[in-house]
Amino acid sequence: MQENYEHYISRNIKLLYRKRLLAPILYLIFTAVFAAAFPIASVLFPTELSDVSGLEAMYRANDVFVSASLDDLKFTGYTKTRFQRTIGYYYYTKNPKQKECLIVLLSPSSCEQGLPEIDHIRINGKILQADASCDALLKNLSADLAWTNSGIRDKVNPCLISEPDVRYGTGILLCTVFIAGSLFAAGSILLSLLYIQKPWLSPPCRKLGHFGKTKELLALAEEELATLPQLATEDMFITEHFFIETSKYGIAIVPIQEIIWIYKHSTLHKLFWYHFSISYTLHITANKHVYIHCPKNTKSDIDGIIDYLSEANHNILVGFSEYNRRKTHGVN
Repeated sequence: MQENYEHYISRNIKLLYRKRLLAPILYLIFTAVFAAAFPIASVLFPTELSDVSGLEAMYRANDVFVSASLDDLKFTGYTKTRFQRTIGYYYYTKNPKQKECLIVLLSPSSCEQGLPEIDHIRINGKILQADASCDALLKNLSADLAWTNSGIRDKVNPCLISEPDVRYGTGILLCTVFIAGSLFAAGSILLSLLYIQKPWLSPPCRKLGHFGKTKELLALAEEELATLPQLATEDMFITEHFFIETSKYGIAIVPIQEIIWIYKHSTLHKLFWYHFSISYTLHITANKHVYIHCPKNTKSDIDGIIDYLSEANHNILVGFSEYNRRKTHGVN
């Protein structure tokens, strides 16, 4: 049964760019899910905390990065260390609305390494639930005040604000990566949709613009291919005036009279010590610095293409050699 080559090049271009839609769409979905689960943007744009009574609700909503103005902070006398280095100083402040205290962990620079009292401070912090370090703090405070551990916990907000846990470097890096990646993915989607709608604008066809009007040359190549290709392999074709490749590795169209050098090279595929196949790549160099690579073909297919092209254009240099390379690139 004869293959239907009607609009064959355009159909393959559309298929190629439909497949290329998948990766950027998946990336955007992943980015959206990641941003919803981990609010990295709020590191740079924290929520203004107007009432400390809402800390628990904000924590449950995963809105954990806040900008807060706090008054009348008192040093507890305890610090938090990490890798034998003091990273923060524990303070507490009263919340008259709830008749409870709020624990605040300040960076050493913010509290001048443990000021006894701070009348007013504005910080960017992260809402955390009490961890082991905070549990130890409350246990020590209850002992200092001759109070029960459960009693002091009833008077302390179960969440705290930690200034050292806001890592701007990580947030900036992740935001930059995700924003740049999302812009690139969105651009890829828009370009792929454009190439699906107008195949003659796609990169494989734009190379034809070096040799004439792209849309007209594409129409001529498709007409010749639909009429009857003079030589056809699985993914390479020769018509009266064009060499055409339509493989999963890419699509290429070049006028035969513009080709100046063709050669093949072999690749040995092996797994550990076992050599299981040899594939061949066809290399084509044309005028206007157009280069085409047709990988993973059989030797017989490529030999047939090379023989036909060399007969169709006697000026083509055949085979890889230093002489051909230098002559192609105009090196004496």
